Amino acid sequence: MSSEKDRFSFNAENLATANEIVRKYPPERQKSAVIPLLTMAQEQAGGWLPHSAIEYVADFLKIPYMRAYEVATFYTMFNLKPVGKHHIQVCSTTPCWLRGSDDIVAECKKQLGIDCGETTNDGKFTISEVECLGACVNAPVIQISNGDYFEDVTPAIMVELIEKMKNDQPLQKGSVVGRNGSEPKAQ
Repeated sequence: MSSEKDRFSFNAENLATANEIVRKYPPERQKSAVIPLLTMAQEQAGGWLPHSAIEYVADFLKIPYMRAYEVATFYTMFNLKPVGKHHIQVCSTTPCWLRGSDDIVAECKKQLGIDCGETTNDGKFTISEVECLGACVNAPVIQISNGDYFEDVTPAIMVELIEKMKNDQPLQKGSVVGRNGSEPKAQ
């Protein structure tokens, strides 16, 4: 249980959104809103879920703390410790691995001087290996900061992306080779 000092609560906008989300579920199924509420809590908390946020969501949904902890610890989309401004998540499931995701992880480690699960001293970058990001046809795939997907990534392109992030330059999301959806790669 968290102390009052570090107690989390939704801000006014998120509280209104949380109530809207919960109203979409029948009364006996409102606990099913745990994933969207944990996601919103993580965004509000700066990209990670402190214990007090998990407990707040559990209290909000009137479920045992353990149920909310089970969800938060099961899904890799939830971060249980602070992450960098740029959280680089590299898919390491079979399709991405076969197309070189291990080389992308190695390049991230080399460029940033950290290992998976670590954050740079300046707080700008965290590297994680994650399970399927759902774009296997355009493997290898990475996600940066829970929302921006980059497909067809190579180690050289990863270096370019890291440099752009270091210099606060905008990134072009999607296929880095210009593929439209899941069409075949141009020859």
